[in-house]
Amino acid sequence: MDFPKINRTVVVAGIFFVIIAFKGTEPILVVPAGWPKPAYDVAKNPLTTAGVALGRQLFYDPLLSSDTTISCASCHLQATGFAHVDHQLSHGIFGRIGKRNAPGLMNLAWSTSFMWDGGVNHLDMQPINPITSPDEMNETMGNVVKKLNNSPKYRKLFNQAFGDSLVTGQKVLLSLSQFVLTLQSYNARYDRYVRKEPGADLTIQELNGHRIFRLHCNTCHTEPLFTNHGFANNGLPVDTGLMDIGRMSITQKPSDSLKFKVPTLRNIQFTFPYMHDGRFKKLLDVVNHYTNGIQSSNTLDRQLQQPIVLTHEEKIDLVAFLRTLTDRDFLFDPRFSFPRE
Repeated sequence: MDFPKINRTVVVAGIFFVIIAFKGTEPILVVPAGWPKPAYDVAKNPLTTAGVALGRQLFYDPLLSSDTTISCASCHLQATGFAHVDHQLSHGIFGRIGKRNAPGLMNLAWSTSFMWDGGVNHLDMQPINPITSPDEMNETMGNVVKKLNNSPKYRKLFNQAFGDSLVTGQKVLLSLSQFVLTLQSYNARYDRYVRKEPGADLTIQELNGHRIFRLHCNTCHTEPLFTNHGFANNGLPVDTGLMDIGRMSITQKPSDSLKFKVPTLRNIQFTFPYMHDGRFKKLLDVVNHYTNGIQSSNTLDRQLQQPIVLTHEEKIDLVAFLRTLTDRDFLFDPRFSFPRE
């Protein structure tokens, strides 16, 4: 059946979802019951099978880099929550090293800012940053468009997606957005527990971890998206080699010094290394930072100005709960993998 261009509540496998759909045969943006309204206006860039397929091809194609060696997927690997686990900092062409770790990509329809410093404020514009960064793809949008227009394969794909074989920068960006909008994670064991699905109960240890999480972590990593989409100084000592001042580099406001975007904790078990500079390899290292490693400063987040005291057992319980946020359906969904022809 075809869905009209309005929000509807439907039942999928016994679970209530609100969906934004345009045709029954086309991809949809799923809004699970209880989730907030997405920030991205899908009406301005409707998801289509051809558009998503084109975006997927582009996401995995190193043609977008100046020497055709680096793709979006080079730093965003599906099996690790579309994060970059090979290195602390992102790597680009000629082995160049950036100054930040590539974060996981999921549920981006709810994001209102992008990059660790929030330097991009719309999903459609986000790819321009890595494509043009000298330390990442080191390309220009003009050259990307030229290369794609010289490809019979891509001219065909653009025609299927947009009804016109002429490649433009706008079409490149819109198709990439269509693909990454489908990278939705809402079927972790935590989610099945919240939906009260049979057999999805959490253990006593995980429930205790959830209690601790709500007491100490939920203000910034707010359920159900496990981020408040804000920026915070979480007390990390400054890396003297990188000297990264965070959001202040964008706003030039001293009040934003050392503040970085609050990442989602969904699939956190697999999106290591952690923090904007990838300094921590293990979740327990992260927890230990919040109990023993906070460095005070003028912009330290208010929630961290009082010590967090946890026993070793409570730390282990908290990590056990964080592992319930792993969505294996998302991590291994063939719709998101390398497009094999």
